[in-house]
Amino acid sequence: MRETQAVTPLELFFDLVFVLALTQCTALMADTPTWEGLAKGLLVLGVLWWAWVGYAWLTSLVDPEEGVVRLAIFAAMAALLVAALCVPQVFEDTGLLTAASFADGPLQGGLWVLAIALDMGGPYLFGADGWKLMPAHFSERHGLIVIIALGESIVAIGAGVGAEVGAGVVVAAVLGVVVAAGLWWLYFDIVALVAERRLSNAAAGRERNELARDCYSYLHLPMVAGIVLVALGMKKTLGEPRDALKLVPAVALLGGAALYLFAHVAFRWRAIHRLNRQRLACGVILIALVPLAVAVPSIASVAILAALLIGLIVFENHRFAELRDRLRHQVAHENH
Repeated sequence: MRETQAVTPLELFFDLVFVLALTQCTALMADTPTWEGLAKGLLVLGVLWWAWVGYAWLTSLVDPEEGVVRLAIFAAMAALLVAALCVPQVFEDTGLLTAASFADGPLQGGLWVLAIALDMGGPYLFGADGWKLMPAHFSERHGLIVIIALGESIVAIGAGVGAEVGAGVVVAAVLGVVVAAGLWWLYFDIVALVAERRLSNAAAGRERNELARDCYSYLHLPMVAGIVLVALGMKKTLGEPRDALKLVPAVALLGGAALYLFAHVAFRWRAIHRLNRQRLACGVILIALVPLAVAVPSIASVAILAALLIGLIVFENHRFAELRDRLRHQVAHENH
């Protein structure tokens, strides 16, 4: 059993492999920027995510740095690394370890969906009894994976730059950092603190386990997927900042940010049963702006996204200033 709430260095080391997995999913979609390519990338992300989730639950129960568990974590890292390396060709011959590789077209996609449904449906259908977790550790572990996903969006900026770094690329890169910072702020400024407290206050056992399952294992997937989609849009933007985005990358950029916000709305509702109307409205606006994104330079689309995120942050900081100040200072006092 674990004796500390802190995330261990080995867990951080393990999570670094997930960086490659996210990068490979973005590359898979970027190489085939079609609806099919988008669907394939998200399917692979779902499978890899659920593999990571299993170890997040395991290491919240046992100390990963003790005895044979440490060796098991290293072996799991190797397996996840191999899986990540296979992502670009996972729907071809490289995926021969899965039954879906022997099919193609709709059947192949259906088998992938079935695999994800079986993985994710198990904890819901068979209950949440029998597990124990450390709330602060579990919350921090998922927060760190959000940071890793945001790091992938920064990597996508560098990967998208061509041979020449001109003024347009520089401006687009800076705006990309603003977008990543905005996504970071929206999660870590208050949401992560409130969610951790709610998880800690839940009754140990079924109530806490179901809350952890729903808020973290399930609802963090669309958050991470949204960030990966934004990374895809940024990668395409940095390639030609003065050109308009095509439809799929435009949907990835603005729709990915909307998915991230919608996941926050669902996350808050599940945790404290309150509706975050401003984030819901911002997500709807982002989707409505997709037709504009295919008609203006891609750098303008990124600027619009950055402006909307900044506006949302400013509004929430002003609207909930007293609550925000009380929560952040109370957490800081508890940590000391």
